[in-house]
Amino acid sequence: MAHETPPRLRAADLRKLTAEADAFGADKNCSCRLLHAVGWESIPDERWPADLMELQGTLRDAELHEPTFEEFHPAGTRYDSSDAPVAIDFFPFNRCDVYRCVACKLVVLRYTEYGGYYVDHRARCVKTSLIVN
Repeated sequence: MAHETPPRLRAADLRKLTAEADAFGADKNCSCRLLHAVGWESIPDERWPADLMELQGTLRDAELHEPTFEEFHPAGTRYDSSDAPVAIDFFPFNRCDVYRCVACKLVVLRYTEYGGYYVDHRARCVKTSLIVN
């Protein structure tokens, strides 16, 4: 079976997904337990609620062999700040897949951080108000 590439999503697509989630209302008691992931939490495969997460698309540009590591923080936020802007053409967003919880509709970004001796799966839930063009 061939592996299908998920559709590439842009900022408007991400806003639409998160607006649907906002309208549904986040369930703090959902068994996905990802509402707390507001600043790139390490969530290994053992804790990733795969049975609840549905792949919606990717923010990766398939045309770029090596996306930038440049970050976007015009207001002085940091990588792990809960109020850091979601700028999809900048790191780490440009390496993310977009998931939605089938139970609570929460939209979550996930990417893998690769270091010299480690692999770290990280996730962050998305707030509509933080998505920038």
